[in-house]
Amino acid sequence: MRETELLIPAGSLEVLKTAVIYGADAVYIGGEAFGLRAKAKNFTKEEIEEGIAFAHENGVKVYITANILAHNDDLPGVELYFKELNEVKPDAIIISDPGVFAIAKRILPEMEIHISTQANNTNYGTYLFWHQLGAKRVVSARELSLAEIKEIREKIPEDMDIESFIHGAMCISYSGRCLLSNYMVGRDANQGACTHPCRWKYSIVEETRPGEYMPVYENERGTYIFNSKDLCMIEHIPELMDAGIDSLKIEGRMKTALYVATVARTYRKAIDDFKKDPALYQENLDWYRSEIGKCTYREFTTGFYFGKPDSTTQIYNNNTYVKNYTYLGTIESMDPRGFAKIQQKNKFSIGETIEVMKPNGLNLKAVVKAIYNEDGEMQESAPHSKQILFIDLDVEMEAYDILRRSEME
Repeated sequence: MRETELLIPAGSLEVLKTAVIYGADAVYIGGEAFGLRAKAKNFTKEEIEEGIAFAHENGVKVYITANILAHNDDLPGVELYFKELNEVKPDAIIISDPGVFAIAKRILPEMEIHISTQANNTNYGTYLFWHQLGAKRVVSARELSLAEIKEIREKIPEDMDIESFIHGAMCISYSGRCLLSNYMVGRDANQGACTHPCRWKYSIVEETRPGEYMPVYENERGTYIFNSKDLCMIEHIPELMDAGIDSLKIEGRMKTALYVATVARTYRKAIDDFKKDPALYQENLDWYRSEIGKCTYREFTTGFYFGKPDSTTQIYNNNTYVKNYTYLGTIESMDPRGFAKIQQKNKFSIGETIEVMKPNGLNLKAVVKAIYNEDGEMQESAPHSKQILFIDLDVEMEAYDILRRSEME
């Protein structure tokens, strides 16, 4: 069995640390330029340095995205940016554009280079092409089946890595190369500024009848004709391992710390259980299913892994997430009184029963006994987003525990 990496997204320094603590083998982040998530918070050079130091202290790797499809005006900036990255020393850089790849090889000759899914990597010939140029890893297109990935594994060098998305949002366009956003609002998905028009509701206007909108019905269920369900492969770890995938990648660099912790912890346990004993993995399937359903999602599909998707992989009647839990905050530290310091994310009140989510897999029910602000004043509730608070709960807590509230009870 090949070594299997769990690769987790991080859109901020807080989320990077969460990913590390909750089970990532590696995290991928974006700098302030040249990544495909312009709306994410992304990282300054100083934050990248702090994030890399924290990850490396915990035995976790950091990869940085530079996977835009570059235009002429981008290339001088790419050169300067790569010189900066040469100073902070991430473990790898993720690239899709051949011109950007050539710059990286020149300026970062010792840096490991991974080829982004944006490069539309659908066959072993493409893998061999990038390997000959010096790439260490290729991220497979989401359109590949497990059978195709397994064939690629058999026909590429042993020292070359296959990385594949196993969880998160699916794109309506081929490996994420979408022009809808650019066409409709002038924001280019391939330059990192996607407005996600695949999630919008559509109608038809006939050319000679301007202003007369006719609804689009794929069938009686509705009009969100581009809105895909989210990918989830938590029930198929054995098949992913059998295909020879080296890095199991989670989508979501704009997700919260709660989402990242929930997904990372669940897949970490599933991978470790399977490696320890396949029977143990089968025994714990209900736990994996239950936990993965506690993050926000748009219903689940297995994507292309077992064949071409059909009508059941789309959501036609809405574009909203299933949200079973609300993120209240991550514990930053514990004070001498045993109170947890958090930056509050959503409202909660004294007397409420909430849940303490721990990195080791435990979920502890807890009653909020007291809430204090930074001045030591007691509050009945925590209504102000990002307020620093000190919380007294009736369970044992420690740094990096996450507080969440079930919306199912």
